[in-house]
Amino acid sequence: QVQLVESGGGSVQDGGSLRLSCAASGNILSVNVMGWYRQAPGKQRELVASITTTGTTNYADSAKGRFAISRDNAKNMMYLQMNSLEPEDTAVYYCYAQRPAAFYNYKYWGQGTQVTVSS
Repeated sequence: QVQLVESGGGSVQDGGSLRLSCAASGNILSVNVMGWYRQAPGKQRELVASITTTGTTNYADSAKGRFAISRDNAKNMMYLQMNSLEPEDTAVYYCYAQRPAAFYNYKYWGQGTQVTVSS
């Protein structure tokens, strides 16, 4: 019931910046948290950042101080501003939206967008 469309990925140089966007549609009122995962080849999928409906944010240790997650509720948009990018940030980034369900939390996923940081 929730559709997520990502944009903003691409290739940048070491130290550069990118701004990822995620547009949500559908039954967005059911969502209580949104965020971003990433997965690089040979690595475990990692939660990069999340934001709740009350504005509480959470960041992976590797993202703290460099990344900033934000939202625009009026436009049903979520953003991930990534600064001081490093080659280690290279991964496929996935937008997600979470809603409560019976005895678990259900996640909707975007299609993924490639972020490549060259040294």
